[in-house]
Amino acid sequence: MYDELTKSDIKKMEEEIEHRKVVLRHELLEHVKTARAQGDLSENFEYYAAKKEKNKNESRIRYLERMIRTAKIIEEDENDDVVGLNTRVTIYIPEDDEEETYKIVTTVRGDTLNGRISNISPLGKALMGHKAGDTVTINVNDRFSYEAEVRKVEKIGEEDTDEIQKF
Repeated sequence: MYDELTKSDIKKMEEEIEHRKVVLRHELLEHVKTARAQGDLSENFEYYAAKKEKNKNESRIRYLERMIRTAKIIEEDENDDVVGLNTRVTIYIPEDDEEETYKIVTTVRGDTLNGRISNISPLGKALMGHKAGDTVTINVNDRFSYEAEVRKVEKIGEEDTDEIQKF
């Protein structure tokens, strides 16, 4: 299994890896050394907590490196008026008489609670390639679907994209 990532996703992951290797790794090793120097390790909570944080950092580095290694690179859409990766789309759902706004992102950045939906989610798939004014059918599963009207599509700038979702 691979994750679909854009070049900007990979760039952000590489920046996080660099920060974790250069800055955090050194700080966390110092915490472990300081806690170890406090004496008896069998009852030293600070030592175990420092080791746990150091191991979490190393695990995150390995996770990000593995994601980059196994990623499938996908291109962002260049067309500003069409729903694609890194676009903000406002839709109107007549059935609920509600308007909702989402950012279309790659799977690694998906976070529905914060308005970021994956390009391979049912809603993301249905919206991809459509323009403002289009009506789309969102197939949630084999038995349920609903209609939505695309009201507004805008390209998200690099500074407006969120950091990579941590798992």
